[in-house]
This record gives sequence, structure tokens and C-alpha cells, in this order.
Amino acid sequence: MNTSPSHLMLLILLLAVVAIFCTLVGAAAGKLARIEGATYAGALLRGALAFAGSATLSLALLTFLLAAL
Repeated sequence: MNTSPSHLMLLILLLAVVAIFCTLVGAAAGKLARIEGATYAGALLRGALAFAGSATLSLALLTFLLAAL
């Protein structure tokens, strides 16, 4: 992998975007679960699972893209 400053800055920016995206997905899943009538613990669990799933998929895709560069 090329470690020039522009590539490192791009990596940091992409990781920040992934973190924001995953947080929003988890929050939306938790809110929708709560609106559906789930308990607070159930809504928190659904939000955490959605966060973990989206983080896994996003980081796998990011790893694939960085390996292709």
C-alpha cells in the first residue's frame, strides 16, 4: 500500500464517513424498534446489531477497495 500523505488522509476521511454512517444506521434501527413497541433493552440490542452489521460490511468493502488501489 502506498503511504503517501494524500492516501493516509483519504483513509482517515473514509473511516470517519464509515463511522458516521454506522452510527446513523444503528440509531435509526433502535428508534424504529422503539416505535414498533420494543422495550428499551430490545431497541438497544437491535440498534447495536445494526451498527455491528453495517460496520462489518462497510469495513470489508473499504478493505477490498484499498487492496484494489
